[in-house]
Parts: sequence; C-alpha cells; structure tokens
Amino acid sequence: MTSDLTPADVSCLRAAMDLARRSRHRGNHPFGALLADAAGVVVAEAENTVVSEHDVTGHAETNLVRIASRRFDPAYLRSCTLYSSTEPCAMCAGAIYWCGIGRVVYGLSEAGLLELTGSHEENPTMSLPCRDVFAHGQGPVTVVGPALEDEARSVHDGFWN
Repeated sequence: MTSDLTPADVSCLRAAMDLARRSRHRGNHPFGALLADAAGVVVAEAENTVVSEHDVTGHAETNLVRIASRRFDPAYLRSCTLYSSTEPCAMCAGAIYWCGIGRVVYGLSEAGLLELTGSHEENPTMSLPCRDVFAHGQGPVTVVGPALEDEARSVHDGFWN
C-alpha cells in the first residue's frame, strides 16, 4: 500500500509515529494520530491517554476526533486526512466515520498489532479492520494502509511484553 503514499503522507505518518513515541514516553499506550488539511498542513494532533486519564476511550484517534469535531465544520473535515500510527480500532473507526473525516492513512495494521499484543489485558485487540467498519457506513472514507509498517511496529518494541 506504500505506493499510494505521497511525500506529504509519508511525512505526516512519521509524525503520527513520533506522537506515539511521545505517548509511550508519557506512560500511555504507544499510539498517536494527527489531522492534516488538503494541503498537507497539520491542523490537530493527539496522543493516547488511556492510562494517564483513566479512560478506556482515550485512544489517539478518538481524542483527535473530539478536538477536530469541536474545531472544524463537517465540509472541511471531509477534505482532511487522519494519520494514525496504527490502524484505527472499531471504536475509533466509528468516531472517524461520525466526524466525517474523508481519508485515513495508517501504519501498523490491526492484524500486526494483534501479533504484538496477543491477549494482553491492556489491549484486547479486535480482529476488525477499519475498512470493514467504514464499508458499513453511508458515506465514503478512503483508507490507505498499512504503510511504513516496520517503522510503525518499532514504536511498540518491548511495550507489550
């Protein structure tokens, strides 16, 4: 899927991975997400806050959707891309869909994450790709990923064991 990436996509995806590293450094799970406009300008970013906020819904993408839906109108969001260090889970995909963000680019796949986490109690990964969640909606969401998966996987090195 990497062939579908523009240079701006690569830059933004790597920035999302940096947010995941920052999240991990702050004691949270290693996930990060950002929102870029149609020109590739980053307009919002978020980290995972599950541990620090004691909130199981504090995934990076859900935190980003909360910020974006308060700050921007739906027409603008349809023209934006959400970049995530790891494929959005079913909850996050639902939030992205309801927010109206038009495109998602992610690094590590949900299947790749499951290989790393196994049955870890802090990340009961679902085997439900975001494409499947979006496919059941009434509006389109373009998905690119997995991309730069080895780089995205490295953010998780040693975290889940």
